[in-house]
Amino acid sequence: MSDIGSAFATAFALIVQGDTHLGEIVLLSLQVSVGAVIIASVIGLPLGAAVAMFRFPGRSVIAVVLNALMGLPPVVVGLIVYLLLSRAGPFGTLGLLFTPTAMVIAQIVLVTPLIAALARQVIEDMWTEYEEQLRSFGTSTGRSLRVLLWDGRYSLLIVVLAGFGRAIAEVGAVMIVGGNIDHATRVMTTAIALEVSKGDIALALGLGIVLVALSIAVNGVAFVLRRTVAPGRAR
Repeated sequence: MSDIGSAFATAFALIVQGDTHLGEIVLLSLQVSVGAVIIASVIGLPLGAAVAMFRFPGRSVIAVVLNALMGLPPVVVGLIVYLLLSRAGPFGTLGLLFTPTAMVIAQIVLVTPLIAALARQVIEDMWTEYEEQLRSFGTSTGRSLRVLLWDGRYSLLIVVLAGFGRAIAEVGAVMIVGGNIDHATRVMTTAIALEVSKGDIALALGLGIVLVALSIAVNGVAFVLRRTVAPGRAR
């Protein structure tokens, strides 16, 4: 029991003292996940909105596929990206494997369907409510799309936060394509797995505390957004 207490004490000391190694890992984790979520949002939000508003052949199939891809296993994504970026793959000449860029790509593949599927539901609900009013004003579909994206920005921000939550906690895909290389591609989740296997529980706990704190912060922001928006109009 004393060993556990000592490990927690050391972990908190690493955080409070601003341990360089811990800080480097946390910073890379944020760079990879934030970068991936920004790109995934640029792709996923308009995609989800388009599926919600436009009527075209295969629309229902795309909606079902997006929902199914929300649960895509990270290790499968990691394997696919690994094959694409490996020397024998079609993008092997780019030399991206075992770099932070490869990790960003893997997280984009994971997070984009989640953001698109949740955004589709948000925009679809809003479109059902406002379609008749917008059409009565003679608003084009493209203009209506922009209006709904702006009007639903708070709900869509919650969607983006959900994507960040998945990205920052992901381990399987980034482990495969990043290689967990020290001072290069080691992020919080992969570092925790490694440090536990090495027996360095203090560093693993420190990283775990930071990861949990980030998760609580993200959920706290989402909670505040829900509470500050008018009931029934979570925009």
